[in-house]
Amino acid sequence: MTTRTPRSRPFLAAVAGVVALCLAAAPGLAQSPFSPAVTVNDHVVTHYEIAQRARLLDVLNAPGDLQQRARETLIDERLQQIAGARAGLSATPDEIETGMAEFAGRANMDTQAFIAAIGEEGVAPETFRDFVANGITWRNVVRARFGPRSQVTEEEIDRALTLSGSESGAQINLAEIVIPLTPQNQATLRTDLAALVEEVNGSIGAFAEAARAYSAAPSSQQGGSVGWRPLSSIPPQMRAMLLPMTVGEVTDPVPLGQAIGIFQMRGLQETGFVTPEVTAVEYAQVPIPGGRSEAALAEATTLRASIDRCDDLYGVRPGGFEIVTLPIEDVPGDISVELMRLDAGEVSTNLTRANGETLLFVMLCGRSTELPEGGREEVRAALFQQRMESYADGYLAELRADAIIDEAP
Repeated sequence: MTTRTPRSRPFLAAVAGVVALCLAAAPGLAQSPFSPAVTVNDHVVTHYEIAQRARLLDVLNAPGDLQQRARETLIDERLQQIAGARAGLSATPDEIETGMAEFAGRANMDTQAFIAAIGEEGVAPETFRDFVANGITWRNVVRARFGPRSQVTEEEIDRALTLSGSESGAQINLAEIVIPLTPQNQATLRTDLAALVEEVNGSIGAFAEAARAYSAAPSSQQGGSVGWRPLSSIPPQMRAMLLPMTVGEVTDPVPLGQAIGIFQMRGLQETGFVTPEVTAVEYAQVPIPGGRSEAALAEATTLRASIDRCDDLYGVRPGGFEIVTLPIEDVPGDISVELMRLDAGEVSTNLTRANGETLLFVMLCGRSTELPEGGREEVRAALFQQRMESYADGYLAELRADAIIDEAP
């Protein structure tokens, strides 16, 4: 005669709680929480698994419809498990134990403490273990299948570093209101702009309206929008003000030499790898008599059409220009704001000198950058990871397209 060891009351209570959770998550399935919710190539995903995964996602503060997200994720994982088994690359017990410890370590816990913590939230240890095991299996499959073709060359690192200092690197989206200082407004302009900050702070629409009405910058017609610019091109003192800000916030008035400006944060995009720090800029400045008269602006237009880069000035305008190289923090404020809008070889004619009697033609020659120690390897690892993720997404899409997926009624 066979005897069974009785379960403890806490265990029975836990099982009852899980069953209740599953039934609450899946009305109409009272026959069994362990019945199939989805069949993926003859591999079953149960209602219990979906409810448990949704509970784990909730504990991990995942956004969105957690039931649907759990269902879709488990379908993907069944396909990944099948691929892993077919290739003999399923996660080993040692890999799983190590993976669980690493995951728990992110919450500053050991594995047992983490399991106990999520257990208090209704998540079974097996749910956590399966979650980790599935991730390791898929990583093994992707590395074996795509690792050799995902290697990154030195030329690709060089190209990524070049791009990270331009439009494809970390970028910031700004809007501006810039007002020149004049004898009539110099006593009150800063105070007036501080009052304007109070009016427009937090409102993109109000800032845009004010820019059209008051700003002297060319961006005024676009509601002050400068658009997306490389983060590294922003003067350090402005960067320090802008980075802690949320979208819509406006800076205090910023002195810009012969003007004062206020700037609104419109957005920030970060790359997945290190961005070289801009340490210095080189630019050419050409003084043109006549300020913003038609004759002076026509001369600037003719000069712009005759040069492609700063060195061309030696042949076109010998002796009538200056090429300046300065640490980025030492560039005059109004020039630094103009330069942040420019790529190498581009020109600004927005500034004047000598109380408006001289037009200042400014061309960006280039920016000097410095890569932090270990930066190349960081870029290599990020590019490798990006490439692997792209291959993995494509492969999973293929597996999905070829799969037979049946949803339970």
